[in-house]
Amino acid sequence: MFIKYRPSPQKCLALLNFFIADVAGGLGPYLAVFLISYEHWTASRIGVVLSLTSVSTLLVQTPIGVWVDETPYKRGILGGAIAAVTLAALSIAFYPVFWVVSIAQIITGIVGAVVGPAIAALTLGLVGPKKFTSQIGQNEAFNHAGNLTAAAIIALASRYFGIYSVFYLLVLMAILAWTCLLGIDSKEIDHDVARGFELAQPKIPTGLLVVLREPKILIFALCVFLFHFANAPMLPLLGQRLALINKDLATMFMSACIITAQVIMIPMAILVGKRADRWGRKPIFLLAFGCLPVRGLLYTRFNNPYLLISIQALDGVGAGIFGALFPVVVADLTRGTGRFNTTLAAIATLQGIGVSISNVVSGYIVDRAGYNRGFAFLAFIALLGFWLYLLRMPETLKS
Repeated sequence: MFIKYRPSPQKCLALLNFFIADVAGGLGPYLAVFLISYEHWTASRIGVVLSLTSVSTLLVQTPIGVWVDETPYKRGILGGAIAAVTLAALSIAFYPVFWVVSIAQIITGIVGAVVGPAIAALTLGLVGPKKFTSQIGQNEAFNHAGNLTAAAIIALASRYFGIYSVFYLLVLMAILAWTCLLGIDSKEIDHDVARGFELAQPKIPTGLLVVLREPKILIFALCVFLFHFANAPMLPLLGQRLALINKDLATMFMSACIITAQVIMIPMAILVGKRADRWGRKPIFLLAFGCLPVRGLLYTRFNNPYLLISIQALDGVGAGIFGALFPVVVADLTRGTGRFNTTLAAIATLQGIGVSISNVVSGYIVDRAGYNRGFAFLAFIALLGFWLYLLRMPETLKS
């Protein structure tokens, strides 16, 4: 007689974050390596197609956030997004021409607008606000573990299959992510709580403009813009620089960069989940901001690939904290408004503006002044964001 085992929704959610890690962003930083090493694109041309991802995310992010707030079909939205980004990535493998890559990156950008709000909504709707910080920390830890595992597999597989191992692994991860998503029963999701309502309040959402004009939300949104303006191009630019140093080891170098960062991101996400409700959000967020300008400046000081890769540990601190703490701060700022996913998406829209502009600008600077000037410029932008958060952003933890 067989015992039927059904994992809890929280375990399915954690495993979903593990497997979706290699799917949500499509080819991610490996796209730059693939295009510069195998297709011989210029840094500025790569910057253009990378910016298409951000622009498409920008155009649909806020409407998708509103949609996620309103719809009870959050699992279906996420499942469709997983299928779409997988097909987009495979199209690049078979037809790596400019217009195909551009369309695929637009699809990837739209999927990127869906995944964040959908997972955040599923999490809040399943566990409620009291356990949200802890579960988000667990989600992010599993997500980084998924990235780490994928990068390690690619680093080994690239010796036999080259950059194309990225495509094979993405398909496998997509299938497994779908399996985990089906393990979450939609009946266990409280869709009112998932959009930021309190349990005992009337279910009437606050006016959207009222929420988005809140000074604390505006300051936080600007800080997010500056963080991602500085952070987004750093890894693709580093990958291009490493590819120029040694084309044959470019994929392995990129995998090493990702592994280095992801190893650090896992404990950082766990730290946020366990301590953000005790220490507060601001001191932890400042640590994330502080690592970014230091990282950019260190890239200008060294040309040894192994030293450059080791500096990626700072990316692990910054991105690990940011990924786990960003939805927590938004949940703090929107509690009781019914506009959690909408606000999350609206701030992510501003984040997308920063990413799209910075990819083009940094590519332009690198083409004309070199990689060191590009990294120094990004470090300066990161420093501005650090001071803004330090001086103007209040603590959002509510007693």
